[in-house]
Amino acid sequence: MITIYIQGKDGIIETESVIKGCWINVRNVDKDDLNRLEHKFGIDSELLTDIMDIDEQARLEKEDEYTGIIVRIPIYDDSQEIPFFTMPLGIILFSDKIVTICQKSSDALDDILLKNRVKGFSICNQNTFVLNLLGRAAFTFLKFLKEVNKRTNTIKDELQRSIRNNELIQLLSLQKSLVYFTTSIKSNELLLEKLQKSPIIRFKEEEQELLEDVLIENRQAIEMANIYSSILTGTMDAFASVISNNLSIVMKQLTIISIVMMIPTLIYSFFGMNVSFPFRTDSVITAFIIMGGSLFASVFGAILLSTRHRQSKKLLTPRDKQRKRSQPFSKPSRP
Repeated sequence: MITIYIQGKDGIIETESVIKGCWINVRNVDKDDLNRLEHKFGIDSELLTDIMDIDEQARLEKEDEYTGIIVRIPIYDDSQEIPFFTMPLGIILFSDKIVTICQKSSDALDDILLKNRVKGFSICNQNTFVLNLLGRAAFTFLKFLKEVNKRTNTIKDELQRSIRNNELIQLLSLQKSLVYFTTSIKSNELLLEKLQKSPIIRFKEEEQELLEDVLIENRQAIEMANIYSSILTGTMDAFASVISNNLSIVMKQLTIISIVMMIPTLIYSFFGMNVSFPFRTDSVITAFIIMGGSLFASVFGAILLSTRHRQSKKLLTPRDKQRKRSQPFSKPSRP
């Protein structure tokens, strides 16, 4: 879908014709849009292919008729297996117009077009247009990182109540999103540093200040992504250990039950054999033997349970012991 915008008195307005100083925004791209961009606007097919490549990294290149910039922007799509991911956004700077190309709609562009959240945003100055767009992308990264951290805390609370595979899969999905974000933000930082030093685009003094602000915000996004990624990795490792420990406890309980149930079964099987056995015909002695075996199994099970109870007392933390000692108790009343 190709939409054309121009700078009006009250901000950016949509128009139908391509004029000097316009912004051509292309998103949800199909083959017809690519053919039109290649033949009508003269954009190289290789550059369009790179922009359509979801794994393409941020970079800058100079052609005879235009300057091509590829940046990574965050995308949120709840219908995908991984809802938070990144995609390349192509910015083509002609002498008389600007073309932006992205496979999907993004919050970075929607905030500019629909919500007018970028103060003083203008398409007349191409340098500030690029810097404002990169700054909005960094801000959107920060917003999505906070949302990822919020979802992580919610899933962590659910895992504390019930250990299920569904929550772990959701955490794994969020971890992948953080990896995508970290890689893309670092790629954008390299692009910003190249813009700062490259002679292809020359920035004025006030534009240099805006570039520094965008770099600072981008570095903040990198730090946040690294911190949230470390926290999420530690959380997943901790819950994996909890699941393994719970499985060991269940297997231990099943082993104790099977041992206790095996003793009466073993005694009964002796008297069910088709071979001669002492006291086989004496029902009284047989009953005593079965009762003795059952009593032995009960005593053995009680000993195991008491041993386990003593071990659990030893595993109490100092805080639990202090809390237990500090509990009020009632003195025995005198007769």
